[in-house]
Amino acid sequence: MTDTQDIDQHAAGTPHRQSRAPFRADHVGSLLRPPELLRARDDFAAGRITADDLRAVEDAAISELVRKQREVGLRDATDGELRRESWHMDFIYQLGGIKKVQDETIRVAFHNDEKSFEWAPPSAHVVAPLTLEHTIFGDAFEYLLDTVDGDDSPQPAVVPKLTIPSLSMVHYRGGRSAIDASVYPDLDQFWADLVAAYAEEVRRVYALGCRYLQLDDTSLAYMNDPAQRQHVAEIGGDPEHQHERYIENINRALASRPADLAVTTHMCRGNNQSMWAAEGGYEFVADALFNRLEVDGFFCEWDDERSGGFEPLRFVPKGKRVVLGLVTTKRGELERKDDLKRRIEDAARFIDVDQLCLSPQCGFSSTKEGNDLSQQQQWDKLALIVETAQEVWGSL
Repeated sequence: MTDTQDIDQHAAGTPHRQSRAPFRADHVGSLLRPPELLRARDDFAAGRITADDLRAVEDAAISELVRKQREVGLRDATDGELRRESWHMDFIYQLGGIKKVQDETIRVAFHNDEKSFEWAPPSAHVVAPLTLEHTIFGDAFEYLLDTVDGDDSPQPAVVPKLTIPSLSMVHYRGGRSAIDASVYPDLDQFWADLVAAYAEEVRRVYALGCRYLQLDDTSLAYMNDPAQRQHVAEIGGDPEHQHERYIENINRALASRPADLAVTTHMCRGNNQSMWAAEGGYEFVADALFNRLEVDGFFCEWDDERSGGFEPLRFVPKGKRVVLGLVTTKRGELERKDDLKRRIEDAARFIDVDQLCLSPQCGFSSTKEGNDLSQQQQWDKLALIVETAQEVWGSL
């Protein structure tokens, strides 16, 4: 019997439909910005339209995205992060105590096989005690929730998912150097205040109706790359144990979450206009990550050789799920279904196949520019994920 026959036969024995996220066919969150939205953003920046005009264009685009996510068969829907410029900085800049600065000493390099660039993006400095001044992305989530509830599509209902950066992203890029020592001479207090702000954010979005929250955390994947660990050392961090500190503080922020709030984390190595920033398998962080981080599921990218092998899955305990990011968002070429099934079979050598799900390796548009593929290629990839998951597990 071939590997793909093994996988197909497994589906016949698991016909149940998952009731809790992550789902068998899932996705990371960001979606390509429609051309009309990009034009509206340019018009708003130039003063040709008002903020209300821009909001109306965003609303219409998000409503269409929800319809399409349901149409391709996904169990969850996001707003595509269409209201954001960046997947993480739009959140971080809204925390009380954070100041947006242009710090030329902190540079980020992205590359792929065809291109590369290095630049000093705006950074976040901690200049006052950290607080949560309002529910960040609260209005955006409420619109998504209303859109999902109000969609009269004949397809099954979907779960609205909110994606926010993990609290470790507030610390990772600048480390100690980005935290004013007169505000936080002791980093333990910095972490205590940051944990409290995130715990309150979790409480508030749950009160709005969020039951599926995703913490996006590139730092936990970056730490697998020796070059990134060297960067951590250069800015005064602890390259051997920093990921463990992050895991401890994420757990503290989630300690009081309600039992019916599903939380996942997504860990990639950078995603900017089809380029990445780090490489290497998950081996360095795997034991602490899978055994200590108190989330329901882990979105991990395994779309090519730079992501390493599936061996780190041997650390995943029973009761946790891993969403295999096998379908790349960095290229438009559509994967073959049989190849995806073979890779799921390879992963199942290290973990029970019932603990696995399938998704893209990252979002399609972590920044407003988006990756190098078309809208149709994006939807074809999401449809392929749904079809493959249906055949492998028998349900979504």
